[in-house]
This record gives sequence, structure tokens and C-alpha cells, in this order.
Amino acid sequence: MKRSPMPPRSAPMKRPGIDAKPKPSKGPRPKKCANRACRQPYLPDPKQPFKNWCGDDCALAIALDKLAKQKATKARAERAEHKKALEKHKRRADYIAEAQRAFNSFIRERDKDKPCICCGRADTKVEGLNTHGWDCGHYRSRGSAPHLRFDERNAHRQLVYCNRHGAGRAADYRIGLIARIGLAEVEALECDQADRPQSVDDLIAIRAHYVAKLKELKAENARNSQP
Repeated sequence: MKRSPMPPRSAPMKRPGIDAKPKPSKGPRPKKCANRACRQPYLPDPKQPFKNWCGDDCALAIALDKLAKQKATKARAERAEHKKALEKHKRRADYIAEAQRAFNSFIRERDKDKPCICCGRADTKVEGLNTHGWDCGHYRSRGSAPHLRFDERNAHRQLVYCNRHGAGRAADYRIGLIARIGLAEVEALECDQADRPQSVDDLIAIRAHYVAKLKELKAENARNSQP
């Protein structure tokens, strides 16, 4: 039996890329200098792949910047350790003082556009005494009513002269306080004898609360002052 003749073989198909000529190398791509004050492009050295600067001046600047960052990191760590060590020896009175400073700062910022609660002066320069400045004055003092030390009704911006050298000027303070919050609130404040026990955790929370409120209030005042 005769076999049928084989069909003629077609020419082999060329696969893409096999016979293509290699593209000429373009060489190393330029990089930007790591010196933030420079950032100029430079050609990397194949023998020094770690090199990321364009010249000796930039190399020195990068080294100094790295050293400064290391010093800053070390200083932060030392401050954190120091703070941690101090925390072990802090008394409850220290936590009260920290919370009080945060509260007082908030009250002064809250009332910064208001005159003194007891004398009505808006100027801190009082003749005769070198006591310029503002306090956070308490209507019922922190000594006689410590449970009201963080009550916002009981605290208002007051001239240093009136607060420290006028014994608080309670009678004038009361008149100014009635004008601001009303007689009913003042009488409620005067009758308030409810104890407010505060643990160390409570004092830490109070400080954080007023630090946040002060930050928010300053941001709001800054927005309102913009034309």
C-alpha cells in the first residue's frame, strides 16, 4: 500500500524576541541626592551602591543630619525615662497642681475678652503695685471649698492685683458673678457642699480634659479672629 506523499513543510515560524537585536544599554539611571537641601540628580557609582549623595558637601550634611536625629531620639528617650522615674515619686498634691494649672489656663483663655470679674478693669497695669497680669480667681476659695476648685462657675479671670492683694475682693466678685451667671446660679454655688472625691486617675483625667478644651478653644478663637 502506497503512502500518500507528505505535505511540504512550511517555513518555521519566528517567535517574537528570539531574533530581535538586544537594545543598547542606557546606563545607570540618575538618582536624587538624599541631602534635603540639595536634591539634585546624580549618577550612582556601581562600585558604591550605598552612596546616596552627589558630593562631599552633601555627604557631610547627610551625616550631620543623621547625627542630629540620633541625638534627638536619645534625648526623647532620656526625657521619657526621667518622666517615668518622677511618676514613681509623685504625690497626690502634685497631680492636683497639674490639673489646676490646666484648669486655670483654660479659664484665662475662656475669659480673655472679658474684664476683671470683680473690678471691671480690662487693663492689667494697676498703679502703685508691680502686679501686672491675670489670675484664675475663685469665688469660693480653694482652701475653704476645695470641692469647687474645678467648677467652671466658681472660676473667672481676675486681675492679679485684685486676687492676691485684695483678698479676692469677695463682695465685688459676687456682684460681677451675678452679672455673668445670674443670682440663682450664684446662690446654688454658695450652697454647694457636695463632696467630690477625686482619685489620682480622676485628676489625670481632669488635666487631660482641660488641656484638650484649651487647645480646642484656642483654635476656635484663632478661626474667629481671621478676617
